[in-house]
Parts: sequence; structure tokens; C-alpha cells
Amino acid sequence: MAAFFQKRGKRHQDDVLGSALDFLLANARLVLGVSGAAMLAIATLAVKRLIDRATGPQDEDDAKGDPTGLEDSWKELSLLKATPRRPPRSPPAALSKPLLLPAPSLLAPDQPAGAEPRPSPQLRSPAPMCLTFQEKLLAFERNHVSIPVAQVALAKQLAGDIALELQAHLQNKFPELPFGSLVPGGPLYDGLQAGAADYVRLLAPLVLEPGLWGLVPGVDTVAGDPRCWAVRRTQLEFCSRGSSPWDRFLVGGYLSSRVLLELLRKTLTVAVNWPAIGSLFGCLIRPSVASEDLLLEVQHERLELTVAVLLAVTGLGPEDGLLLAWPLEGLAGNFWLQDLYPAEAARLRALDDRDAGTRRRLLLLLCGVCRGHPALGKLTRAHLTQVVLRLGEEEADWAEEALGERFLQALELLVGSLERASLPCHFNPWVNVLASLRQQEIEDVGYALYRGLQDPEGLLCGWAGQGWLGF
Repeated sequence: MAAFFQKRGKRHQDDVLGSALDFLLANARLVLGVSGAAMLAIATLAVKRLIDRATGPQDEDDAKGDPTGLEDSWKELSLLKATPRRPPRSPPAALSKPLLLPAPSLLAPDQPAGAEPRPSPQLRSPAPMCLTFQEKLLAFERNHVSIPVAQVALAKQLAGDIALELQAHLQNKFPELPFGSLVPGGPLYDGLQAGAADYVRLLAPLVLEPGLWGLVPGVDTVAGDPRCWAVRRTQLEFCSRGSSPWDRFLVGGYLSSRVLLELLRKTLTVAVNWPAIGSLFGCLIRPSVASEDLLLEVQHERLELTVAVLLAVTGLGPEDGLLLAWPLEGLAGNFWLQDLYPAEAARLRALDDRDAGTRRRLLLLLCGVCRGHPALGKLTRAHLTQVVLRLGEEEADWAEEALGERFLQALELLVGSLERASLPCHFNPWVNVLASLRQQEIEDVGYALYRGLQDPEGLLCGWAGQGWLGF
């Protein structure tokens, strides 16, 4: 009797489960289609049999039945894989309509009504790869030192056009004064341009009579400065004063750079029609009034550059180099400043050509790092050139792989020179190029370089420059 009631209860459960399956399959047919509902029915019945045979008590029929019944159930379940799948039919129109969700609130549930909306979380970019100092130095060179070729060509074109216009104006304004050809030059033309601080040099050479003029070294003058040379008028007993057109600029028997600077300054600021000239070249040209140097500020739609007009004395001695009219102070106000840039640039080029070195690239890197630093900006190209020249003569390996090591050596050499407050000029050991810095400036630069040696990558990461020529 107990077995009878057990079988009867089991059949009742089967009837209830079957009714539930019928309801489920009837509704599933609407969504899944006929083939999908069939597959779901087969899977459900197979699983139900497995559960009943594994958990329920065996009846007499099951005990006497085929022992391979469980295997048949698994075969039924394998029909899921054998049955080919048909593409599902499109659901009814009511089910195919998109479900409209309520718009999310701009405010978080726990955020007050008057508060600002919180920013949506952003995906973090993957962590950057660890680079060596050499790789970071080369990346800094590509991003902050290298100059686009098109910008260099445009700057050279503008400088050349300005030189021709100024040459014609000087010849018309002062036909009695023999000026040589105005030739633009400087770091831009030597591949050493690393920032807007480097001007385009526009030399205006004075043609002096060789027999009427002579040079006096700076150490033999009243100024006693080896950088400042005097241009003296000679042969006055045979060629009286007035025989040379440049005699009108004599002060105490010497050709005065200060008087010539004042004459040319008035010419650039008053006599030349720069707006008309700039309109011809598609740019704006304005003479700088605030600076003591003779500067022309050029603004083009693609770049900005500064042209420095330099009165120069050349040809009086092969070893004397170039003398520039510079706004000097004190006893050296009428003297001429010795310019060693052409000799320095030629020496660096010769050293690099000899071993395909990277001395000039090192100079560009140093200039780029220093011009973007608040303290190291006191170091000019003249200071850094002396460091590179000294290293260039001493070290033998100047391959690109050693550029990072040479960069650190240059910083060490600068720190040692600042401690002694002495950095002799490569071509004139009597000249201390650090003499232009005050004591406080030397201490600030030395401290910044010392910290840079402790963390050289910080000098590159903390660069705050604005690019070359305002780009």
C-alpha cells in the first residue's frame, strides 16, 4: 500500500511538472520559435529524467528495467548537438519594440540637489613603459629641439629678404659710407638653432682702409678687458683726419662703436619704412625700442623670429676674428667686442666631421634644457659652447649611444666650473665666460645643476619651454 501511494504521489508531481512545462513551452514558442521550443523541451525532459533517477527512490519497474537507461538519457541530451539550428524567426512586433528605460539622474542618490554633478569615471590609460635616460634624452631631442625643415627655410627666406632691403636703404641713406654686403647667419644657418633666444645674425660689415686702421688688444687698453678691442686710426701724419669716411666717428683717435650704434639705431627706428617692407613679405616687422641691441622683431602667420643687426669690423688681422659694435659700459663703451662664434661653430663642425660625432647635438640638447629652466636660463649659448668644446677635445667616443653619458659629463663639468667661478674660453684663455654672471646667479645655477645630476630625468620632464620661434 505504501508503494502504491508513493507511485501515485510521483505521478501527481509529474502531472504538475508537465503542466508547468507545457505553459513554459507554449510561451517559449512565441519568443524562440518552433525549433527553439523543441530544443528547450528535449533538454528539459532529459534533465528531469536524470534528476528523478539520481535522487528519487527506484520503483520495481526501474529495478527490473534495462540497466542502460541512464545512458539513453544522455543520448537524449546529445540530441541538442545533433539537431541543426535554424535561424530564429523575428519576434512579434510587440516583443521587438525597444524597452524604454528611465533616463538616469544626473545626481547620485546620496548627492544633494544643489551639488554639482560628479564627473563620470574615466578609463585609465595603460602604464607607460619604463625608458632609459638615453631614450628619454632622444625623445626630448625629437619633441623640443628638432626644428621643422619648412620653418627653417621660411625663416632663412625672410632674413634674406630683410637683408636685401636694409642693404639698399643703407646705400641710399649713406652713400659715402662703404658698407659691405649684409649677410644673414648665426646658429640658424649652422644647424645650431635650439630656441627663440638665438637671434638671426645680420652682419653689416664696415669696409675700412687697411693702411689707416689698426687693432689694439683689450689687455693693452684702459679697460683691461681681453674681450674688448680698440680700433685705432693710424697714419695721421700722412693721411690727415678726414681722409677716411669713417673719421667722422672717431673719439679720441679711436673708431667709436657707440657713435655708430646710435646712428644705425636712428636709421632703423625712424628712417626705414618697415610696415611697407613687411607688407611685401607678408609679415609684420618692427624695430625693438626697449632693447639696447639693434633688433628687428618679425611676426609671420607661421612663425616669429628676431633679427639682430650687427655692425662688424673684419679683415684687419687673420687671427683677430670678428669684432662687433656692442653696447658696452664703462671705459669699454667705445670699444669693439670680440666675437668668437664663427670660430666656435667651425671647430664643432670640424670635430663632428672627423668622427661623425654628436657634439653639436649635445650643444642643442643643453641649450634646449637650459632655456626652459627658471635657473639654468642664465646659461647662454656661449657658456654651453665652451663646455662642449672642452669635452669634444678630451673625449673620444661621440657615438649616439654615448650621448646620455656625455650629457651628464657636461653637467658635471659645469658644476665644477661654477664652484671655481671660472670657465676659460677655448680660443682665448684670458677670457672667463662666467664673468658675466653675478655671484647669486652662479649659486642658483650651481644648485640647480647639482639637483639635476641627482635626478637628470627631472631636467627633461620639468621642461617648460614653448618650442622654437613661438611654435
